[in-house]
Amino acid sequence: MAYVVTDACVRCKFTDCVAVCPVDCFHEGENMLVIDPEGCIDCGVCEPVCPADAILADTDPRAGKWLKMNKEYAARWPVITAQLAPPADAEAFKGLEGKFETHFSPEAASR
Repeated sequence: MAYVVTDACVRCKFTDCVAVCPVDCFHEGENMLVIDPEGCIDCGVCEPVCPADAILADTDPRAGKWLKMNKEYAARWPVITAQLAPPADAEAFKGLEGKFETHFSPEAASR
């Protein structure tokens, strides 16, 4: 079992989850994070600290499509190991529905 990041992370990109992850399985895109399901040890510490409620166990019925997406982008995007400040407009996007279709960027983070 693993955890996955959903579209609730898009344009919010809070990194509280990164700060608590013991195995550095988060990867950073331009405007969201994903979890490498192969590296996730199913500890669950990331789920309750996400301010956007964007993390689900892969056994959750809502997680199906996100598992494939997380796996795909974890292979493309760099690992993120430190907590960063969220985007200035993160709160404005928190809770919006359908953000993957309207705001997702497939680009990796540029640092």
